[in-house]
Amino acid sequence: MSFKVTVLPAGREFPAEPGQTVLEAALAAGIVLPYSCRNGTCSTCEGRVVSGDYDAGPAPARILDADRLAQGHTLLCQARPSSDLVIEAREVRMADDIVVRKMPVRVLSLEPLASDVMEITLQLPSAEAFRFQPGQYLEFILKDGSRRSYSMACSQADDHQVRLHVRHMPGGLFTSRVFGAGAEPIKPREILRIEGPLGSFFLDPDDTRPIIFLASGTGFAPIQAMIEGMLARGDTRPATLYWGGRRPADLYRQDLALGWQDSLPGFRFVPVLSEAEPADGWTGRAGWVHQAVMDDLPDLSGHQVYACGAPVMVEAARRDFVGRCGLSPDAFHADAFTSAADRIGAEA
Repeated sequence: MSFKVTVLPAGREFPAEPGQTVLEAALAAGIVLPYSCRNGTCSTCEGRVVSGDYDAGPAPARILDADRLAQGHTLLCQARPSSDLVIEAREVRMADDIVVRKMPVRVLSLEPLASDVMEITLQLPSAEAFRFQPGQYLEFILKDGSRRSYSMACSQADDHQVRLHVRHMPGGLFTSRVFGAGAEPIKPREILRIEGPLGSFFLDPDDTRPIIFLASGTGFAPIQAMIEGMLARGDTRPATLYWGGRRPADLYRQDLALGWQDSLPGFRFVPVLSEAEPADGWTGRAGWVHQAVMDDLPDLSGHQVYACGAPVMVEAARRDFVGRCGLSPDAFHADAFTSAADRIGAEA
């Protein structure tokens, strides 16, 4: 028999089959709850169980602090109901014409953006449109059934094409192929298989509060898609992008970000480096990128934040922005980039 899950405050209900996670059941019912990694290595899908029994799995104890666990908070991508549940979670509205599906794609080009970042352009099937919200991601389905996730670095699939930014992970099965270091390098015209679009990381069109975009490394990709979407719509909400890296080469599209300051009213770009050396000639901001936000805006109570990058950066920003700067928890939107090594560590 299935279990009934009720989502507060919206009052929406959906069934969950035995063994199914709350997130899986919600998505199957067409209800989009916030999510990113889907494997328990980030806290984007955090929600609170008001009543009912469930198996939380080991991940919440690693990710959430003791106080939140005691209040009934858990990770909905891991929680498996064993009775009817009532949960508190924010529902994300998805456009009606966005459909998640599997499809073959052809590699059109591979362009180095930095020594360890490659832009891949994919040709999608032309039979039907591939629609997504700027900020969402897709997954490559590899031959062994494993998956690799990458955000679209464009606001729409012009000419049935999408672009991705892939960072080389030393020893990584997929990225080694992308960078020609594997036994079977990926080459133009190769056919790969994907599923998408996925994720709940996209702008809320009804939230008019000033936006803080926060990115580290290739977390810039979905932020680029969001900002290009704003340009296309003529969206003039005040927005500031804080993009962090270790050395100048990590800010591989800095010229593009600087150009947005001229073309998007109310937009500001703040690059931040954590390990700049004298030889770099860096005269800009230094330190942790989320700390730069707090230095500039110690009161974030009137803002919304979209953060993407390494899990450690995303979780530090969530903790400090909410705990120290007064940001509403519901105003923090995140997509943590988890690698295959991160997922293995979460399962250990």
